[in-house]
Amino acid sequence: MTRVARRHVPILTTFTLLIATFLAGSAAYTNFASVGVVRNLLVDNAFLAVAAVGATFVILSGAIDLSVGSVMACTSIGVAALIEHHAVHPLAAITIALAAGGLFGLVQGLIIELLRLPPFLVTLAGMFFARGAAFLIHPQSIGIKHPFVADVLNDQLSLVLPLGDRGISVPITVDVAIFAIAVAAVVLRSTRFGRSVYAVGDDENSALLMGLNIRAARLGVFAISGFYSALAGVVFTLYQQSGDPAACKGFELDAIAAVVIGGTLLRGGVGSVLGTGLGVLLLGLIQTIITFQGNLSSWWTRIVIGLLVLAFVALQGQIAKQDR
Repeated sequence: MTRVARRHVPILTTFTLLIATFLAGSAAYTNFASVGVVRNLLVDNAFLAVAAVGATFVILSGAIDLSVGSVMACTSIGVAALIEHHAVHPLAAITIALAAGGLFGLVQGLIIELLRLPPFLVTLAGMFFARGAAFLIHPQSIGIKHPFVADVLNDQLSLVLPLGDRGISVPITVDVAIFAIAVAAVVLRSTRFGRSVYAVGDDENSALLMGLNIRAARLGVFAISGFYSALAGVVFTLYQQSGDPAACKGFELDAIAAVVIGGTLLRGGVGSVLGTGLGVLLLGLIQTIITFQGNLSSWWTRIVIGLLVLAFVALQGQIAKQDR
């Protein structure tokens, strides 16, 4: 097997597991293979998909970002506070939040680059900072009652598919997630910046010899991660129709798990946002099966995810050995 073929093994494994899991669920449970279940799978995991796409950029570059969940929570409560307490229009509040998220990620990247500090430690500090800032904005959750959010964003902009007796409503959050994945895929595969991200993660010395701007690539991935984390926070806020400073605890680990299960190598240089999307769907499908079972604790989801991550890390290790 060639090196290129070996690098496609993780994503092919993820795709196979996704199909097998869906077929197993369909065989075991009545109404599992239905449009409603697929719709709920997409809706319930849209914000994870967005967050995981941002994490994919960072991991592809050979780094890691632990601030994802805290930035989501800070964005969530920030948007809700701006709308409900400061009479800011929802679109303006969302724009401010996205800009703040991108800036926060960029600052983290600058600290890492200028001070030559490990991304793990800097983003760990960023995780605590963003979570603390979320509680400073407002210590409790805030429900969003603005008519533009309820009537326009969550109703009029929903896509109604002519399926079933009443049709299936797909909210704008799913559209945002799909668009975010598509844009990220184009950036990674069809731009100089995307090729630089892959090159830096694969072999930094080779990237230098190729004349690539390593610093710009590293700063870019953290800015993108911050922006996507904020966007995931917006999607989460629309999903919950509220902001909560305590939300999304440990969510950065879910995002990293989805990226790894989606076939992106933790050492960087290999992976795709398509694989990340498949990883998100697989995690969501596992949760759905446990819900259908009814008599299993939700903690079984974490156990299965842990086993999957361990299996994919082991698979990555074998691929790395063969590439040497």
